[in-house]
Amino acid sequence: QVQLVESGGGLVQTGGSLRLSCAASGTIFSTYAMGWYRQAPGKQRDLVAVINREGSTNYADSVKGRFTISRDNAKNTVDLQMNRLKPEDTAVYYCNAAYFYSANVRRDYWGQGTQVTVSS
Repeated sequence: QVQLVESGGGLVQTGGSLRLSCAASGTIFSTYAMGWYRQAPGKQRDLVAVINREGSTNYADSVKGRFTISRDNAKNTVDLQMNRLKPEDTAVYYCNAAYFYSANVRRDYWGQGTQVTVSS
């Protein structure tokens, strides 16, 4: 069983920065693709950024150039550095761990979420 614990959310003004961190336990961290998703009130949960086992990254268009995802396999952590935050970034951010059994078959694990609020 994989446990994910997020930290680092909070309230920030427009243009500010926050760094989210997710600590994983209970698994071989390096074998998982890791990601951050977010869900605003009344909306679906959307992908923000992912980093695969090899370290390749992918970002939602809305955060490209502002957010950076990174992982430390020695510490079993994945971070999301968020710069130039906008009010539309306000959401609950969830850490995700995905194990791929094949290209199309995966198992997902989720953290409990951390609130990010950007004031205008």
